[in-house]
Amino acid sequence: MFSLKNVLYFQIGLGVLANTFLLFFYIFIILVHRPKLMDLISCQLPFIHIVLILTGGDIGLTDVFESLNFENDFRCKATFYIHRVMRGLSICITCLLSVFQAVTISPSTSLLAKFKHKLKRYMIYAFFYMWFLNLSFSSNRIFYVGAFTNASETNQMKVTKYCSLFPMNYIIRALNLTVTTSRDVFLVGVMLTTSAYMVISLFRHHRQCKHLHSLSYLRVSPEKRATQTILLLVVVFVITYWVDFIISSTAVLLWMYHPVILTVQTFVVNAYPTITPLVQISSDNRIINMLRNLQSKCNQIFKQ
Repeated sequence: MFSLKNVLYFQIGLGVLANTFLLFFYIFIILVHRPKLMDLISCQLPFIHIVLILTGGDIGLTDVFESLNFENDFRCKATFYIHRVMRGLSICITCLLSVFQAVTISPSTSLLAKFKHKLKRYMIYAFFYMWFLNLSFSSNRIFYVGAFTNASETNQMKVTKYCSLFPMNYIIRALNLTVTTSRDVFLVGVMLTTSAYMVISLFRHHRQCKHLHSLSYLRVSPEKRATQTILLLVVVFVITYWVDFIISSTAVLLWMYHPVILTVQTFVVNAYPTITPLVQISSDNRIINMLRNLQSKCNQIFKQ
């Protein structure tokens, strides 16, 4: 258990640092340079993932609320609500990135091509609806979470050191599970569909390039690099999502959370927010060039 906690703390530190670096990079790009539409979408993920990591488990904002002497009940409701909102936004933004890239690389003869010139307007509406729906959709959950008191008397299910889930009506529990699962399955389905479309498009494009040019002219284009990055993010998200879903569903059905299982689930939930910035940083030429320039300047300074 102690070693699991250490691994979890390392993961949290790495995730927060990587996302913070990426967030400042996108802020710099948006304020100083002319940002791409992809940057406006991607810049939300680091912020969402920082908050998502800090509101998971017995760390982060929970410790902040404790230092400010907030009551346990308010602490639990606030962290649980924020975590659920950010979890929903994470899947929505990832799905939006997948759809955006599928439309971007679609050939002019495809049905998706007609949406290319309207992407910016659609994205503004999409941002508004995603934030509004997730903020409102998760609000009912705060009535079923609170400070842990005595599980033997109230049949609470302890989910963190201070917090527990209250028993809810079978119909309400089934309705919440159905709505949440339907939303997530739909978004994951859209991700997988657009991912399959992008894989087919990349394969066709590669075959055409191989037919028209010699192998010496073949190189990874920015569009292909961005597509490969998003495909990798989708794969990581889908895997971590379903593992988390299986653990959560089993715990709710059995109405029991073992501390070790809870730690493993927190690690799984934090895996995608931790891996995402590392993938984005390693695949963005602008960041790579910036780090190389910074390294060369540091070497010059040390040599003097």
